[in-house]
Amino acid sequence: MIQTKAFAAYNATTPLAPYNFERRDVGVDDVQIEILYCGVCHSDLHQARNEWGGSMYPMVPGHEIVGKVVAIGSNVTTHTINDYVGVGVMVDSCKSCKHCEQSLEQYCVEGMTGTYNAIERDGKTIAQGGYSTQIVVHQRYVLKVASTLPLAAVAPLLCAGITTYSPLMYAGVKAGMKVGIVGLGGLGHMAVKFAVSFGAEVTVLSTSPSKEEDAKRLGASKFLLTTDAAAMKAHNSYFDVILDAISAKHNYTTYLDLLGLDGKLLVVGLPTDVPTVSPFSIIKNRRSIIGSMIGGMKETQEMLDYCAEKNIVSDVEVIPIQQINEAYERMLKGDVKYRFVIDLASLK
Repeated sequence: MIQTKAFAAYNATTPLAPYNFERRDVGVDDVQIEILYCGVCHSDLHQARNEWGGSMYPMVPGHEIVGKVVAIGSNVTTHTINDYVGVGVMVDSCKSCKHCEQSLEQYCVEGMTGTYNAIERDGKTIAQGGYSTQIVVHQRYVLKVASTLPLAAVAPLLCAGITTYSPLMYAGVKAGMKVGIVGLGGLGHMAVKFAVSFGAEVTVLSTSPSKEEDAKRLGASKFLLTTDAAAMKAHNSYFDVILDAISAKHNYTTYLDLLGLDGKLLVVGLPTDVPTVSPFSIIKNRRSIIGSMIGGMKETQEMLDYCAEKNIVSDVEVIPIQQINEAYERMLKGDVKYRFVIDLASLK
């Protein structure tokens, strides 16, 4: 077994604190990774505080992992020692169902194994995440990372990046299309970067006028203040695609009404309260609401390669692990542009 240092949530109400545990030994198909950076996702906070239910403790959060390969199993052909690699939201799946065979492991019929707060395929071990010094993962779920990009800023691509890239690709976003991005946060800022890189006309929709400057800096050509009734009415049936990254309570109808014929509302935000929607807004213009959950391993690697080619990374604030609890509180206030990333050197 491999001794590992980490920070963990011991229960739903107390701050994360130091935690030592053991990783499994490297199997024939495994890759052992020294973790260099790990992004902080809002879902880390939700699960650490049991806001979605079903949390298991002690819990080491973190599923936006970038590191260096330090050991490989005898059957590993995809990675070598000293490679820079990434691990995202999942570390396993059944590998044999119809979805896994299509490289859609995130929709594994048996259920994918999350990087943390999940039971491993052995049925007894609790998976622990990236707020730690190292991790051991089956080679199929380890991704190649270009050393030409700043590694800390690559880490959030493993969740925020693929979570927005995948639905935009599924919706066929391309040059000439009108795309709206709702919610300019960790997910939304990546959606803007991707949609702009695809050649779309990108509009950021927000309740906050202060977001306009940043929206334009990120590449958006337009900004729509959703509290401006006249401006919203002027954009009725205007967009081809709207990506909704809002995690707070809201009404889908507001954004459906902005979609033109065959318009698509792409839902990636996870509100704790069930959103409301008018069926009349769906049937008008033959609109659709489409959910999306990360991407499969093949698509995630394609996304990383695309980011390396286009020089796309997340906007990050790097912190030591000792500031994680402060980072959680700041994240709740929206006080980060746009993703915290932990430098795991601070844990050694």
